[in-house]
Amino acid sequence: MTWQKAIRFGGAAAAAVLAVLPLAACGQDSSAAGGGGKKVIGVSVADQKSLFYVAEVAGQGYDVNVTSANNDSSAQIKQVNDLLTKQIGALIFTSQDSTAAAAGVRAANQAQVPVIAVDQRPESGQGKLATYIATDSVKAAHDICTWMFKQIGGSGELAILHGVLGSTAEIQRTQGCQNALKENPGIKLVAEETANWDETEAYKATQNILTAHPNVKAVFGESDAMALGAAKASKAAGKQIFSVGIDGFPTMFDAVASGLTQGTEAQQPYKMGKLAVDNAIALMNGKGGDIPQEQYQDTVLIDKATVGQNKVEDFYGPDAKSFK
Repeated sequence: MTWQKAIRFGGAAAAAVLAVLPLAACGQDSSAAGGGGKKVIGVSVADQKSLFYVAEVAGQGYDVNVTSANNDSSAQIKQVNDLLTKQIGALIFTSQDSTAAAAGVRAANQAQVPVIAVDQRPESGQGKLATYIATDSVKAAHDICTWMFKQIGGSGELAILHGVLGSTAEIQRTQGCQNALKENPGIKLVAEETANWDETEAYKATQNILTAHPNVKAVFGESDAMALGAAKASKAAGKQIFSVGIDGFPTMFDAVASGLTQGTEAQQPYKMGKLAVDNAIALMNGKGGDIPQEQYQDTVLIDKATVGQNKVEDFYGPDAKSFK
């Protein structure tokens, strides 16, 4: 598993995304999806190269069928349709983009399969969700940008590295930082590049930005991977910039501790993954009437002062450090 692509959970998100490790299968259930056998939860994620969020549910007799689209929207739509033909009982869905989100949710609606959307959601009127679980990306971006602007003295040139254009997290994180910019007139946005949540793309984009705008003081990467790419490009160019992101990945904890990057808003995907599975099980058993339509989760600021006070396992699960 690689950390090169940081999805939105966050992400984004990114984002990344949700992956559910094999759920313990303890016994049969005659009410299972498809009639007889174990109940099956379908899981569709945008990219298995991103951090997978562990949600272990032991001893409840459920299987999981996980598919990954490898960042291909068309492939994901096909995968969702394939899952639906297998008569899954619920769909946990972290889509690649708004197109996949709309098509996948509509297909599930037609099959009368409840959808737990994580991170990415369809546009209004393009499908019905049982619930939507996500980081409050507008607030997270506003908070990290506001904090960054204060750290750099309230003035200077800023560059923004965008995630996949049109994705929910990209739209919301852009909006959040734009809100912070309106409140801080001393900060001048001089460059915006799209790096698609990817560290390598962010590295190259930052090289171009620093060539065109040598006085850039800070970079907001809309994911940790992009913030890392920006920081590494700056270091290679012999420059010092203030670089922040959103995610809270183990690699970012290390980067903040070492001083390579300055901060991140850490998401809570482990909690979100467990919540998604719990919701899926409730819905499959006809007990989801009290599940809220929207379940936004807060982030936690990780900077030089707080990085030692927080454990990455609390955000990404007990196996988080093995995915560096």
